[in-house]
Order: sequence, then C-alpha cells, then structure tokens
Amino acid sequence: MYNIIDLGKWFLNKSSMSHKKVQKLCYYAVAWHYALYDSKLVESDYFEAWVHGPVSPIIWNEYKGYGWTPIPKIDEKIEFDCDTEEFLEIVLNTYDEYSGHQLEALTHEEEPWQEARNGLEDCKPSNNLINPATMGKYYRSIYDHSQND
Repeated sequence: MYNIIDLGKWFLNKSSMSHKKVQKLCYYAVAWHYALYDSKLVESDYFEAWVHGPVSPIIWNEYKGYGWTPIPKIDEKIEFDCDTEEFLEIVLNTYDEYSGHQLEALTHEEEPWQEARNGLEDCKPSNNLINPATMGKYYRSIYDHSQND
C-alpha cells in the first residue's frame, strides 16, 4: 500500500503548489476515499485539526522547509492502480481551482475539522485527530445529497 508521502508526491507531480494546498488535497483525497469506498486510500493517513485546517504531520515534516513558498513540481511519477488514478484525478479536478487559503476556509466550514476542534479557540494550537469515521459519514452525506438533486 502507498503512504501519505506518495499521495502528496502524486499531487506535486501535477504542478507546483503551496504546502497548505498539498495538505488539503491529500486530506480531501483521504476523506472522499473513506466516504465512497469505506477504506483507507494510503497508510499513515491521519490528519490533525490544526489552526489552518486539517494537517498530516508526516506531510508537514516532509515539506516544512518550504515555509510559505510554493513547493516545486516534482518529476517523480507516483503511479497508483487505474481506479485510484481516476479517483485522484477527480479529486484534483474538483479542488485544483482553489488556493490553499480557500481550501483552508472550506475545511473550516466542514464537520470533521469542526468536530475535532470543538471547544478550542480559533488560534489555539491542536493535535486533535480528525476522526476518519466522521470524514466518511460527512462527505458521504454530501455525495448522497448530490445524487438526489
């Protein structure tokens, strides 16, 4: 099975982006995979409810040296199986138009991050884990609602 770093590299193989954006794209890929397939997409897929939205500490440690500067596009091609590649392309096509800041704002409006930060002040640091079951249930409800429109 692939790991969360492989997932980040998959997105970075498509284009240069901010650390915040790669974090949120990985989060949405993991969350939507729970919602649609009720299973892990990659190993080490946990996210914490940081001030700026969901963060994988593993990805954060991998790319923290870039700070606020964009992470360059990488040439290393990470290839998943065909179904997963198609799934990741859909995630990318859905969220790629948004900046890292816009994706942060979006996650702040969603139940998984809010639940993990329940009772915390806006600027209070947190390592609270975002519950994968909540991710799956929340994004599945969005999917189900979209199918009824």
